[in-house]
Amino acid sequence: MAAHIENDAVEVNRELLKELEDMGFSMARAAWALHHSGNSSLEEAVNWIIDHESDSQFEKMPLMEFNIEIESPNPYDDTAETSQARAKELMEQARKLREEEETKREREREKERIRAGKEMMETKRIAEENERRRNIALRKAEKDEEKKAREKIMVKVNEDKLKRKRRLGLTTETESASTSTHVSPLNTKRVVMSPPSRASKAEEMRECLRSLRRNHKDEDPRITRKTFETLLTIVRNAANKPGEERYRRIRLTNRLFHERVGRYSQGIEFLEFCGFNREDGSEFFYLPYRDVDINRLRDAAFQLNAAITNPFFGLLSTEAEDREQ
Repeated sequence: MAAHIENDAVEVNRELLKELEDMGFSMARAAWALHHSGNSSLEEAVNWIIDHESDSQFEKMPLMEFNIEIESPNPYDDTAETSQARAKELMEQARKLREEEETKREREREKERIRAGKEMMETKRIAEENERRRNIALRKAEKDEEKKAREKIMVKVNEDKLKRKRRLGLTTETESASTSTHVSPLNTKRVVMSPPSRASKAEEMRECLRSLRRNHKDEDPRITRKTFETLLTIVRNAANKPGEERYRRIRLTNRLFHERVGRYSQGIEFLEFCGFNREDGSEFFYLPYRDVDINRLRDAAFQLNAAITNPFFGLLSTEAEDREQ
């Protein structure tokens, strides 16, 4: 292209060249336009100039040859003002055509954006709906747990009342009335329900936490609470930042971890329910990235939060615990 521009002479129509100059175009661009449009017409030359208006290489004046045999197919005797008006009109028409094409392309792009947006919104809606249903199910299970715990607490309270009345030598009729009033057949039926089916992971996690609280009920409640809070921190970090290995690896010999979690078998068992396992020959408890289950970790966080906030969580979970000597 560079060699062609510098060395080759271009053959142009003198009359068309003059008209283009009268329209305000430089002689260099007018010459190149006539050359590339084949000296066919003024309109073709103007269109070529518009299409190449940003090409600086055509600012350089070419060598020109004027062939008297080349005549304009549409000669004009217009004045300079008329020529400029015609040039402006031709350029305006070309720009409108480009604008229409760009508007059409923009409409197609907008349709594509709307379609992608609808798909994204539908995907988000489905995910939110599934999350909402899961949370409702978990809240219902927690409410049932609290209700059962309250009922067992009331049974224990009523039994304590009976014991106190016996020690005070109250009549048997009062004891019978108290028993019939507070120990309803409904509570008995709840105790002798048919054996449940195989527990889900969430139920296993909940039972593990309940067992931890039962086995250490004589300790300061703040100690077990600290254990639950430490487990909650571990689970949340793994769920929120599964890509960071430091949140999925726990040193078993760490002093704080051992004091708050590691010394409890139920604490280690709970982490195993979450997917953590001890590496062979290592002092680390590790959750492989491929085994990260966000829903399971969320369930674990839900159970831990319930253990921390619910005062009845884990209390009186067995009949033997219901009847202290």
